[in-house]
Amino acid sequence: MSKPTVAIVGRPNVGKSTIFNRIVGERISIVEDTPGVTRDRIYGTGDWLSHEFHIIDTGGIEMGDAPFLEEIRLQAEIAIAEADVIIFIVNSREGVTSADEEVAKILFRSKKPVVLAVNKVDNPEMRADIYDFYSLGFNEPFPISGSHGLGLGDLLDEVVKQFPESMDDNTEEDTIKFSLIGRPNVGKSSIVNAMLGEERVIVSNIAGTTRDAIDSSYEFEGQKFTIIDTAGMRKKGKVYENTEKYSVLRALKAIDRSDVVLVVLNGEEGILEQDKKIAGYAHEAGRAVIIVVNKWDAVEKDEKTMKEFEEKIRAHFLFLDYAPILFVSAITRKRLTNLFPAIKTASENHAMRVQSSVLNDVIADAIAMNPTPSDKGRKLKILYVTQVGIKPPTFIVFVNDPEIMHFSYERFLQNRIREAFGFEGTPIKILTRQRT
Repeated sequence: MSKPTVAIVGRPNVGKSTIFNRIVGERISIVEDTPGVTRDRIYGTGDWLSHEFHIIDTGGIEMGDAPFLEEIRLQAEIAIAEADVIIFIVNSREGVTSADEEVAKILFRSKKPVVLAVNKVDNPEMRADIYDFYSLGFNEPFPISGSHGLGLGDLLDEVVKQFPESMDDNTEEDTIKFSLIGRPNVGKSSIVNAMLGEERVIVSNIAGTTRDAIDSSYEFEGQKFTIIDTAGMRKKGKVYENTEKYSVLRALKAIDRSDVVLVVLNGEEGILEQDKKIAGYAHEAGRAVIIVVNKWDAVEKDEKTMKEFEEKIRAHFLFLDYAPILFVSAITRKRLTNLFPAIKTASENHAMRVQSSVLNDVIADAIAMNPTPSDKGRKLKILYVTQVGIKPPTFIVFVNDPEIMHFSYERFLQNRIREAFGFEGTPIKILTRQRT
């Protein structure tokens, strides 16, 4: 099921980033009392009343030379294009401004649900300050204080009421869903077209030409696949560069719906820092991952080149040590036929269940090979291990004292589980619990 998206919109310095941080529950955006300082991550995940949702802080987008009101308008339009519900934030201390009215006009035209939040209402005596904001034409405004966390519960109650009734994926159960994520111009769309054997996605060598995420169905050797081609929303000229951060949100949405994620690298350009950040989204989401090096036809190589590139990937992507690496060329279609079997294997491993008796035999052998650690005279005892989840495979290790379980020993157990059962292409999680 895909998560709904909430966008926080408003003119500069009304407290968007503070509210964003409160909802996400951690300090992600940079917050200062200066207009336009949000420069860090502008997306996160919120959770309220068992509803998970993506949330975006439009303050993070910079429009360069765009005039003040034009910049606000563009931010609002981008948020509207992505959001299911919009939180419109205004500042109680400054009253209704012309910029607030401009944003309100844009939001009205969007036909999207809008929840009006009047920020900086820091005490009950200030609640009377909200009445002026009825003039913006929305439903009852919610008085909140981002700095003190007041009123956010009532605000979020209203936000989740506005979520679409169903965001279920209509894909058949036996279909493997996979997406392609990566920097602009690594060849995601070209790979999709080459896999499908037809021109379904716009392809250009200008970064940022794919305008929307497109799902395509395909069958390979009796297995059904759905390809989710992630694409960032980008506008012409300078604007698309500044809206590049919003392609991350599209990637996150696609990852939500995927069983397997293909992290696409550009073989010509090598590995960039942004590649690692993008790959991190899939890993953090617990999806199965395959690393795909595209444009391998354009790389000058000898018999050592592939091995050396693979070693570089392993060095840079330590957190993806479970992910297979495939070298392909969308142009020549070389090795593309290897992708579908690899995706199928990764998907099967992502959903694999291991019998408890067999699992505990493997752990017993591991302990015999490398005894459990001690701390301050107490020795760790592993009493029982069981698998409690899939996608990704998740195991609980019951012990006498979780504090004695060192990270390195947990990693050792994880490696033994991988050696015994494979799990290529999927992360696995180990949770340590005290057995009562």
